[in-house]
Amino acid sequence: MAARSKARKRAVNILYEADQRNLSAAQVLDIRLADPGVPSALPQYAVDLVEGVILHRERIDEILETYSRGWPLRRMPAVDRAILRLGTWELLYNDDVPDIVAIDEAVDLARELSTEDSPSFVNGLLGRVMDIKPALSE
Repeated sequence: MAARSKARKRAVNILYEADQRNLSAAQVLDIRLADPGVPSALPQYAVDLVEGVILHRERIDEILETYSRGWPLRRMPAVDRAILRLGTWELLYNDDVPDIVAIDEAVDLARELSTEDSPSFVNGLLGRVMDIKPALSE
């Protein structure tokens, strides 16, 4: 697994843990940075991803709610919410990652970590976000 793919998975874990423990992602990130609990330190890209989602979470959630077509965030599986937030941040705020790569990585995470239906749901929703991306930056 490539370094950035591993970092994405670690970032999803942090976002998911925050959701499950009713903590902020910043609190969980601080805990992980202070005591990683794993043999390797938290990759910088994972930190960047989590911090990016934290910084833009309100706008990201608004976009996901608007374009999810009948699926409010609260009804989505928690892991899907984490993956979608991360994928949306990469699409909209990280110009270093091509849009198709951001979507493919999110779909791979959904395939590995979530339900049977999640990869197609994540792909469709992030595809819509990619399609409306030019309008969002106006």
